[in-house]
Amino acid sequence: MSSNRRNFLRHLAIGSGALMTGIPSFASTAAVPTDAELKRALDQSKKGQRFNMSGYAAPKIDKVRIGFIGQGMRGPGAVQRMSYIDGVEIVALCDLLPERATKSNAIVTKSGRPAAKEYSGENGWKEMIDKEKLDLVYITSPWDLHTPMALYAMEHGAHAASEVPIALTLEDCWKLVETSERTKKHCMMLENCCYDFFELLTLNMARQGLFGEVVHAEGAYIHDLRDLNFSKKGYQNMWRLRENIAHNGNLYPTHGLGPIAQCMNINRGDKMDYLVSMSSNDFMMANMAKELAATDPFYNEFVGKNYRGQMSTTTIKTAKGKTLMVQHDVTSPRPYSRIHLVSGTKGVASKWPSPERIAFGHSWIKEEELKKLYDQYTPEIVQKIGEMAKQIGGHGGMDFMMDWRLIDCLRNGLPLDQDVYDAASWSCIFPLSEKSLSKRSNSVDIPDFTRGSWKTNAPVELTLKGGGTTGVIGVEKKSDSKQLNVH
Repeated sequence: MSSNRRNFLRHLAIGSGALMTGIPSFASTAAVPTDAELKRALDQSKKGQRFNMSGYAAPKIDKVRIGFIGQGMRGPGAVQRMSYIDGVEIVALCDLLPERATKSNAIVTKSGRPAAKEYSGENGWKEMIDKEKLDLVYITSPWDLHTPMALYAMEHGAHAASEVPIALTLEDCWKLVETSERTKKHCMMLENCCYDFFELLTLNMARQGLFGEVVHAEGAYIHDLRDLNFSKKGYQNMWRLRENIAHNGNLYPTHGLGPIAQCMNINRGDKMDYLVSMSSNDFMMANMAKELAATDPFYNEFVGKNYRGQMSTTTIKTAKGKTLMVQHDVTSPRPYSRIHLVSGTKGVASKWPSPERIAFGHSWIKEEELKKLYDQYTPEIVQKIGEMAKQIGGHGGMDFMMDWRLIDCLRNGLPLDQDVYDAASWSCIFPLSEKSLSKRSNSVDIPDFTRGSWKTNAPVELTLKGGGTTGVIGVEKKSDSKQLNVH
């Protein structure tokens, strides 16, 4: 990270902190939480809740004016997906590099929409939020910018939707909670895996009681990212590789955790109580840096560094005595896996390794029986736009379903499927897993970001009740146009 960017973030933290009345001034650091910082974060759980954002329905927005920040890895895809959604106005695009904003603007105009306003530079995103009357700020920047950008958006009257993880520190998790409650602006973490077709099926089956009482679940992010993390053309200034040097533990918990947390009604009937985390040593990343540097001096700065443990395993106990296991490994040469295992008193579902499987006893049910379960328990959102989502794309369609659902909720004044408490509790596993590792894998308490409202918060709504009215533009209809609302 350049010294200019460090200074920029330092000033930003000071500036945004001045806007957060009532938020404790924790040490601004992304290092392992100190005992004092952890205590202050836990003490926050004991205070009264300002306003409950779980189940909160913000006023309807007929035309959702969106500003996008970050047009590197994930940004262009988000712009393209949103260009298919009716009731959306793509107002502005921002990136550190002006050419990236311009490139994404070509996506906007190609879709037949008016060109968006372009912003760039270190402070371009603040200028964009200051000048444009935005309803939603869609954040796809590097991890360390997610929190300040989301805070700034909410402080300036916009809802915030951010890529994962939305926060790297306990302090930032609480800032997001406090600001969302005070401004009554949604703060959604864009956990696309919650909209995977099988994950949605198992969520509905769990909700309908087919697995009995869900007592254990497992999720993961196991994805060999070595080539991408060490690529000069990948992440700007090699920022993701640098995160693998700066931190240990579960750096990216939410893809595996989000879907199973919803199946277990975390923050909506139960809460995560404490965790224990353990990591192996690094056996490959340091060696790869050394090998690359032998022929390319560009990689010299990455030689001799301590990289995060190759396999991180975190186990979580809930207030109701249930357990979750979450793993992180982006180094090992093995097939992609999120595990997604949901185990209850009557049955179990598992996705990775393929194929998708469900059992209600010692044997997995047969393929034709699985098809019947799909026919009976596929949620309404998949029935409505699933096939179009597959055509438009984004991780097989789950990205588009996430975006469509977000816009449909905003346009119809519905609560979001993932609120700020989900964003905070799923993201906090990052620093808390580091804390556990620093204590020789001792247990670490997890803050209750709902401040007790988890006991009465309603589960995520799986129907499209009150919504489902948002159209999809420019996609060939595959079935009944009335049902899919294509025009």
